[in-house]
Formats: sequence, structure tokens, C-alpha cells
Amino acid sequence: MLTCVIRYQIDPTKHAEFAAYARTWGQAIPRCGAGLIGYFAPAEGSSTLAYGIYTIPSLAAYEAYRARLAADPLGQENYAFAQREKFLLREDRTFLRLVSTPHAAPAP
Repeated sequence: MLTCVIRYQIDPTKHAEFAAYARTWGQAIPRCGAGLIGYFAPAEGSSTLAYGIYTIPSLAAYEAYRARLAADPLGQENYAFAQREKFLLREDRTFLRLVSTPHAAPAP
């Protein structure tokens, strides 16, 4: 299983637009086949860094998922929204593999 972490640099004056974008992906991403962990917007510290995180079984599954997402009407609408509103200044994807399992039980 791979975890895709999308690091966004966003316009600090357009947090509401990023939140709307994130909510839409909250519908489209799971429907298109990825395991959405969530989208995270700035709260403290930097006002320009945000993240989207989801899981996908493999890079081959990722390619199929991206094709479904690009063909999805809600996905197309969200891409257009981001282009029109220009709140995303930069977007970087990193694929990670979990290596710390098994995790210890939390302390009481």
C-alpha cells in the first residue's frame, strides 16, 4: 500500500476556496478508488501550506485512479474551479510506504 501526500502551497487569502476544493475531493476521490485520509488546511504556523493524503494499492492502481478521476464530472469541475480561482500556487506529490508497523499500544 502506498500513501500519497500532496503538499500544496496555497494563497493565504483564499483558505475558503481551498476548503471548498477539499470538500469536493472528499466526495470524488473515494468514488474513484483511492482511500482518502483527508485534506488539511493551515491552522497555526504557516498560512500557506496545506496537505491532501490518500492511500492507493500501487503505482499501477494510481494510474487507473487518475484516469477515473480525470473522467469524473465532479473531478473535472474541481480541476476547473482550482484553475479559475487560482488559490493553488504549487502542488507536489510524494508517495510513501509505511515502515513503522507494528505500532506499540498507546500508554495508559
